Amino acid sequence: MELEFHQLDLRYERLRVRQPARERRLLASLADAGQQMPIVVVAAALAYVVVDGHKRVRSLRRLQRDTVTAVVWEMSEAEALIFRQLLRTDATDSAFEQGWLLRTLHEDHGLALDALARRFDRSVSWVSRRLSLVRTLPDAVQQHVHDGQLVAHAAMKYCVPLARANAADCVRLVEAMVPHRLTTRQIGRLYQAYISGADATRELVLTDPLLVLRVTDDAPHAPVRPDASGPEALMTDLHILGAVARRAHRRLQHGGGLLPPERDRAWRLFDQIHTDFRDLQHRCEKELRDARSGTAHGHLELADEGPRYPPDCPGAADLPRDGPDRGPRGQPDGAADGPCREGGAVPRSDPRVDESLPRQSGAGA
Repeated sequence: MELEFHQLDLRYERLRVRQPARERRLLASLADAGQQMPIVVVAAALAYVVVDGHKRVRSLRRLQRDTVTAVVWEMSEAEALIFRQLLRTDATDSAFEQGWLLRTLHEDHGLALDALARRFDRSVSWVSRRLSLVRTLPDAVQQHVHDGQLVAHAAMKYCVPLARANAADCVRLVEAMVPHRLTTRQIGRLYQAYISGADATRELVLTDPLLVLRVTDDAPHAPVRPDASGPEALMTDLHILGAVARRAHRRLQHGGGLLPPERDRAWRLFDQIHTDFRDLQHRCEKELRDARSGTAHGHLELADEGPRYPPDCPGAADLPRDGPDRGPRGQPDGAADGPCREGGAVPRSDPRVDESLPRQSGAGA
């Protein structure tokens, strides 16, 4: 039959996500060849309720047509919605569209969860998860998904977890992203920057998300756990590093209870640790040098103490791997320690050292 637009009830238009690209192609086809496929309606008291064909109705209105071709299904609205869903073979529905349909059938038409599971050949758990999905996400965010302004996959992957933690933050983040038509990958990067950043970073994500995307484009990509805050995690690691170093120092004040073979192994382990620490120091000099005021050339120095190792004196990395008190093979003890300039370490041959320290024997002493 031919129906006029005022006879149509579009109450179920909200169950489908709008896809502007597909609607443009449909509009071109209708303008060129006219309507080839009728819409599906069911008869109600005062109008015909559209079950399938909302895009065709919108496109025909844009073409200023007077009528739309329709076919009437002689069944209830709930049965028509279920039957239409079962007839769909392209399987392109998003999780939100499935959730919207299930919520409509459950809340508006009174179908129980186990009945819905049987009709769609799914488990009750699947039905519950879809309902929970659409009930968790704020309505304002779901409206953006429905209008095609927010990718459904991105909303499910990033917006739903944030909404469970803080619905207000979720709405603010989506409102900041929607005007820029971002991809799922870009939304994921903004989500990671928002949940892992400090307050200033979060505010920047909300005020200038494109700037944050440009900055993250220049930065090396590294996996970030959603539950870990980048700045806080770094501060925690540095606190742990200092605490472990102090605890090891206290243990070594009394020898650590190590036997000579264990001392050699412990020294080799410490040598590797020192190499790792130098790598960390170089990284801190590169990344944090601007945050240090009053240090020459940006090098990290201990406050009020000067450099840990003067540049013309051997550091721990220059010590031999055979033990803390041994020189290189073929040289006597202390031969590897060249003379230091003023302000450096006191040479081992200095008589003051021989008088103040007891003589030690063995590689691990």
